[in-house]
Parts: sequence; C-alpha cells; structure tokens
Amino acid sequence: MGITPADGLSQAQTAAPSRRGARANPWLTLASVAFGLFMIGLDGSVVAIANPYLSADLNASLAQLQWVTNAYLLALAAMLILGGKLGDRFGRRTFFLIGIAGFTAASIAIGLAGSIEGVIVFRALQGAFGALMMPNTLGLIRAVFPPRKFGMAVGIWATTSSVSTALGPIVGGLLVEHASWEWVFFVNGPIGLAGLVFGACVLPRSKAGDGARRFDVRGVALLAAGMLVLVFGVVKGESWGWGSAATLGCLLLGALVLAAFGFSQKRHPDPLLPMRLFRSPVLTVGATIVALNFFVLLGVIFLLMLYLQNVRGYSAVMAGVYTLPLSLANVVSPLIGARLTERFGPRLTMPLGMALQAGAAADLLWLDTGSSFGSMWPGFVLLGLGVGMVMAAASEAVVGNAPIADAGVAGGLQATALHLGGALGTSVLASVLASRVSAVLPRELAGAESAVSQGFAPVTPAMSPAVRDAVIGGSHRAFVTGLHTAMAVTAAVCVTGAVLSIVYIRRAPLRDLAG
Repeated sequence: MGITPADGLSQAQTAAPSRRGARANPWLTLASVAFGLFMIGLDGSVVAIANPYLSADLNASLAQLQWVTNAYLLALAAMLILGGKLGDRFGRRTFFLIGIAGFTAASIAIGLAGSIEGVIVFRALQGAFGALMMPNTLGLIRAVFPPRKFGMAVGIWATTSSVSTALGPIVGGLLVEHASWEWVFFVNGPIGLAGLVFGACVLPRSKAGDGARRFDVRGVALLAAGMLVLVFGVVKGESWGWGSAATLGCLLLGALVLAAFGFSQKRHPDPLLPMRLFRSPVLTVGATIVALNFFVLLGVIFLLMLYLQNVRGYSAVMAGVYTLPLSLANVVSPLIGARLTERFGPRLTMPLGMALQAGAAADLLWLDTGSSFGSMWPGFVLLGLGVGMVMAAASEAVVGNAPIADAGVAGGLQATALHLGGALGTSVLASVLASRVSAVLPRELAGAESAVSQGFAPVTPAMSPAVRDAVIGGSHRAFVTGLHTAMAVTAAVCVTGAVLSIVYIRRAPLRDLAG
C-alpha cells in the first residue's frame, strides 16, 4: 500500500524552523523516517501473501482474514489525525519514536499470538502505532530541509514507500515459504530496532507549539466507533444476510455514530475535522475518489492472493512474482501522474486513473481456474497504473482545495479516506465473492462456503480420486464465479468514480479559500 505526501502535510504546514547541528542533518533525518515508512509500506503488502498460510495454521474463516487487514486499517484511519496533533503538541520526534517502538513490539506480538483473535488484536495495535509514525514523518523532514530542497526530499520519501510496497510480495513470499508466516511480522523486529536507535541519535526536536489547544477526545471516540461498527456490519453482512435486522442495524448505527461525529465537530473549538472543509464539492469528491481508489486496490489484492495461491496453486514466492507487474507499475505511475496533473490538473488524471482501474477489473473478469500469467499481467499493470495516477492527483484535489489554514487537516482527511476505503474494499468485495459462492456452490458442498470462499476445496483422505477431482473442480469454479462478480462490482465502482471526477474535480484555485 503506497503513502502519499498529503499524509504528512499537517506537520509540513506547521513545522518549526530548521535548526542546524548534528541532530538536524537533513539527510540523516530523511534516512531515519525511511525506517518507519519502509515498515508501514512493507506490512501493507506482505500480509496478503501470508493470508492463506495464516488461515490454514490458525483455522481462520474468511471474515477473520478480513479483520486481519481491517483491524490494522481502521486503527490507522481512526488515529491518524490524533497522531499528528500529539506530535504538534508534544513533539514529532517523540511520537515518531513511540510509534516505531510500538509498531515493532506489536509486530513481534502478532507472530507470537498463537490464535487468530490475538493476531487481530495486535494488528489493531500495529495500526494505532503506525498512526503515530505516519503523520509525523513529513513534519520532521520539513523542519530540517530548506524550501528549495523540500520537494526533492518528498520525492525520495514517497519513493521509499512505493519501493517497500513493491518489495512486499517478494519478501513475503520468501519468508512464508522458507520460514513461516510469523516471519512476515518478525522481520519488523530488526528493522524497527535499527530505526529506533538511529532515530534517537539523529532526529531533531520539532513541534508546532499549540499546547494550549484541547484534544477532541469525543471526536476520536466517535470516529473510531462509527467506522468500526460500519465495517463490522459490512463484514458480517454475508453470514447474517444483507437484509437481516442485525446487518441493517449495524449499518444504520455506524451511519448515526458518524453523523454524531460530524455534529460534534461543528461544536468543538478545535475539531479533529472542521466541517467547513466540506463546503468545497471538489474537496469532498476528491476525498471520495481517494477512498474508492484504495477500496479497489486492497480489495482486489486480497482476492487475487487467495486466487493465485489457493486456486492456481502457486507458491507464495511465485504469487509475489506474478503480482510484481502491479507493484512496479504502482512505483512509476505516480511520476507519470504528477507530470500530467501539473500540466492538465487533476480533472484529467483522476478520471484517467479510475478508467484504467475499470479496465483492470474488466480484464480480470476473464480469469478462470487455469488462467496463465499471460492473461493476468495486463490487468495487474492497468491496476497499478490507475492507482498511482489517482494518488498523484489527490493532493491537488483535496489539499489544494482547502483553505491554507486547513491544509494540514485536509491531508489528514485524505489519509483517513484512503485507509477507510481500503478496509471497506476488503470487506465488501470479499462479501460479494462469498455471497456468490454460496449461491452457485453444488448442493453436495453445502456447509463448506467459508473454505471455498478462500479458494480451498473441502477434500478428505477418504475420497476416491474421481470424487476428489470433482470436489476440487466444483469448489474452484465456484470461487472464480464469485471473483467475477466481485470484479464486476469493482468495475462499476471505478466507472462511478471516473464520472464523479469528470463532473466535480477542478484545478485547485491559486488564492486562499475562505474559511
């Protein structure tokens, strides 16, 4: 999962003036924050590779696998703005180091948990500590780099995230195949320890000096609770039934809690998210497109890893190699998108990116139980190019259309939309696949829906070879049918996003917007 420069703008806007000295060397500071960025980027892509192994070892259901991803994303999304405010008030260096130490400890705890419930709990802690790191990275860089070199530093910063994401499938595949799935998380131990020691030696002290402001504790609680209940309703919708009272009640309760969050923001003197930002339809739609972008990326990757490993039978390493075109396209596409956005504005780049993703979903509709790599890679490349294009335009569409005084919190809004979209993508697309599997699964395999929805075939040693082959064939066909339905939904989401961006997105104004 890539990170965009807007994720850290709240700090960049309010950073203290650069201080010279051994602890404020710009390049050492950049190298130090790269440790945290590398862990977050790597963790975002290696977990999908580990899911089939984690499921088999801990006997996890499809819904529990979704929560391995969603607990992390929701905690990250709910805590991002708070993490930035803590850094502003008490010091960005302090909270970056707390974040990297906690992220490292949580990673090791995941590998030692021994149960799927423990993995989910510690994944949530991982996300919370990641939220202390992420919004403070650019503030630290901004404090030591002069303005003329800040753009170059941000480019290196963003490239670090993209490269770590691209390496994730390969590194994850090697670890789970030659060690165990636990090492996907244990690998953060030496990286985090090195980053903690190095950061303690070289990072400067930096804060915005807004200590007189009050924290919006109620806002944090309402935002976290609303997102949790909403995503929980989506995850459980397939097993409870989409029309059931429990599912509808969860979705309604989540919407009401988020509405209460919005009302509380209007009344708080120093809100987490000023509601005046949403007076701009360009900003509002831009944030929505960012959410749809990661809805598609993380949701599709979650399903593809199950398909490649459990249906096609590829090893973890080969699954990583097969998705490398996606990762590499996601590394280069932000550079292309940035140039196009600079010249033509986000009104071109955003719909183009969403259209490329719609093309990727349409291409993946042709996957079957025996598809070759030649039939996969065009869709993977289109997906990587489309995601990067949209993210390249996000800063101008969201942050560029906020009042200058609110540019930082607009960056936090963008980061929150990104991670919430990823959580919903994993939940919705997996639920769509599972619902379709339940509808088409042969009657003889009733009761095995959860296994088949992960690409597994419920075979037993007592089955004859003919029966075994029939069960495997029927199970895999059911999974692929569900995958096709999920890709059709993905294409519809992308087309909707493209239309919204064409209608509403404009180039950011050159003047300061009224608050």
